[in-house]
Amino acid sequence: MSGVVRRVVTGHDPDGKAIVVSDGPAPFVHTIPIRPGYFSTDIFRTDQHPAIIKEHPAETTLGPRRQLPEKNGSVMRVNYFPPETDDIKNMDAKGAAELFASLGNQAGATFEKTGRHPLMHRTETIDYAIVLSGEITMLLDDSEVLLKAGDILVQCGTNHAWVNRSKAPCTVVFILLDGEYEDELKKSLNDGH
Repeated sequence: MSGVVRRVVTGHDPDGKAIVVSDGPAPFVHTIPIRPGYFSTDIFRTDQHPAIIKEHPAETTLGPRRQLPEKNGSVMRVNYFPPETDDIKNMDAKGAAELFASLGNQAGATFEKTGRHPLMHRTETIDYAIVLSGEITMLLDDSEVLLKAGDILVQCGTNHAWVNRSKAPCTVVFILLDGEYEDELKKSLNDGH
């Protein structure tokens, strides 16, 4: 796959009638040279809650790559994960930090602290992950969960990594909602990792 995802966005005409505003490839596709075959296609972003519904929604995905939504916002994207390569398995902490910097979230990288996997990271978000095809393993601090096509995961700000151990690609839709850790949890995360 090339990262091309058809995206249809609706809006309203001047009389308030529902119309299609755009229908075509989502314009923002992010790739990472160290992860050949990987792509992440941003579908839509919001920057406040409640989201303002406009007659003709503007393009929301252009600009620098943002792994995280803006404060009180959301991000929807489609990620295509090829099988994991030795380059990823053997990446050092510096390489992991650079990879997350390319995603716009260098502070989220946790491999240097945990040593579990180079792609370990944490986001202060609630994430809905919907596996469309293939299978993928979600690593947590001390456990893991295999997810297959049709499975849905709700991730609540946990430290994690996505690892495709199969021989086939996996496609996942992610919807990230900006969140905030409760005070006690934030303290334990700061004290631990």
